[in-house]
Amino acid sequence: MAGFRHRAPSVDISMVAYPSVTLLVDLSEGEGIVYETHGRHERGSVVVGLLPGDLRATGRGAGQCLQIRLEPVVAAALFGASTELSGTVVALEDVWGRDAGRAEDGLRAAASWDERFTIAVDILGRRLGAHPPVDPQVAHAWRRTLTSRGQVRVDDLADEVGWSRKRLWSRFRSQLGITPKRAARLVRFDHAAHLLAAGHAAARVASESGYVDQSHLHREVTAFAGLTPTALAVAPWLAVDDIAWPASSPTRCPAKDGERVPDLR
Repeated sequence: MAGFRHRAPSVDISMVAYPSVTLLVDLSEGEGIVYETHGRHERGSVVVGLLPGDLRATGRGAGQCLQIRLEPVVAAALFGASTELSGTVVALEDVWGRDAGRAEDGLRAAASWDERFTIAVDILGRRLGAHPPVDPQVAHAWRRTLTSRGQVRVDDLADEVGWSRKRLWSRFRSQLGITPKRAARLVRFDHAAHLLAAGHAAARVASESGYVDQSHLHREVTAFAGLTPTALAVAPWLAVDDIAWPASSPTRCPAKDGERVPDLR
């Protein structure tokens, strides 16, 4: 989890694809933030599925939001079949009904970010049993994809869980909303994107991330972000990652009253 403020008269930022389902709870008092992808617009609190593509956040006036990155395995237990979320952005109210408004009200009224994080943990914990969990084999395949940085073969994953390639492909897609191969590409892209943002040369990034060559890296970056590697390296959404998700505390931003909360400018 991380808390964000936008203080400028307006915010207009492109969000880079990330290997998680993202819950964005709008805590603004005014018009709120508008999210757009593939011509679809949603205002306020939203759930962003895997691979939204060209996702842009815009808004007027100062505001705040709570962003929660959810492992797809966890998101499936919170929101149900992830196939309905894949590649798009959905209003939280459409997923949680009236509970969405109650969650927003409780988080907005909290006196500090620490209190908001605690409330959010409680809300998510109470909803974890709302839907059946994914198969253990699917969960294992996802986490192996993540830890290998997208460089594990689908055939090897199938062997590890004792399934045929076809069965793994089908169950993985139906439960997580993405094929195993596409998941590997997304995870590999994310690793490359952060290496580029850290200032590494594209040729080195291509080699370390498992791409055939620099041209292959260029094609994948364009496919996932609509940007060149050079433009991706300075993407503002990536620039706040080290602040919002510090390596010493990967599950949340340690922001208390008076402490720094990442600003969207």
